[in-house]
Amino acid sequence: MTEPVLKVSDLSVSFRSGGRTVHAVDDISYEVRPGEVLAVVGESGCGKSVTSMATMGLLPPTATVTGSVRLGGRELVGASEKELARVRGNDLAMIFQEPMTSLNPVLTVGRQIGEVLRRHQGLSRKQAAERAVELLDLVGIPAPRRRVGEYPHQLSGGMRQRVMIAIAVACDPSVLIADEPTTALDVTVQAGILDVLRSLRERLGTAIVLITHDLGVVADIADRVLVMYAGRVVEHGEVHELYAQPRHPYTNGLLGAVLKPGAEGKRRLPEIPGLVPSLEAQPDACTFAPRCPRATERCTAERPQLDRAACWHPHEVEAR
Repeated sequence: MTEPVLKVSDLSVSFRSGGRTVHAVDDISYEVRPGEVLAVVGESGCGKSVTSMATMGLLPPTATVTGSVRLGGRELVGASEKELARVRGNDLAMIFQEPMTSLNPVLTVGRQIGEVLRRHQGLSRKQAAERAVELLDLVGIPAPRRRVGEYPHQLSGGMRQRVMIAIAVACDPSVLIADEPTTALDVTVQAGILDVLRSLRERLGTAIVLITHDLGVVADIADRVLVMYAGRVVEHGEVHELYAQPRHPYTNGLLGAVLKPGAEGKRRLPEIPGLVPSLEAQPDACTFAPRCPRATERCTAERPQLDRAACWHPHEVEAR
């Protein structure tokens, strides 16, 4: 088995504001290998995007980051802004969640792609412009030579997302973090974006960390999956095994709430009762216990360790 290209160990992130401390990410560990797609899933506010921003070194000064993020042999936690600037966009790239706010509205898409190439690869303006055309063609944008001269508002949502992918892969990064790359896109456009990501993995051997709340997308493209709840990893494993036999009650609840084809209107979707806990204090116990139908006194008094699932009373794996 190949060595991991990205290894995150014991990563924790907290924010201090107004005399309060919010523990957004608590002791996250994962690794991803070349050509692998790791999906990070969970409901809004569970820490998925904060984890990715911490990995990229893009959090504000109010954030405190501990743990380790190793890209190849380089440690990124604690690295200087100059060191991170050399890595970001070159070896480690990110597709941000909303392309309309991530792209500069007053610059053409060709110039925005070319800026990455000129900064990291030292290309001339003319060389960068030609390479921008090639990249737009790579991500499936029709008439790329015309599109490089257009502005973001002239493109559809799907095309803007493809431009973001073109910028992210311009320097052939070894790791690509995709933060909700298919959100608010219709099913046809979503399928096209996923095809682009598959093509990049196959052609360039890019490792992809896919952040999403869409379990259908995970089943379609991911190799492994990491399930987060209240800033912690509650389960991880191979995607087909986790979907077939989820062990953590939270994972079981997420999968149970997925609509099945032809089942619309025939049954009420199951819901997880209760509220997500406050992140001001991470208890030395199971954070899901107040909402869990399987919880016992041990769950509220002792924190479970992560094996396949961080749970004292996981669902049993059925014999095959």
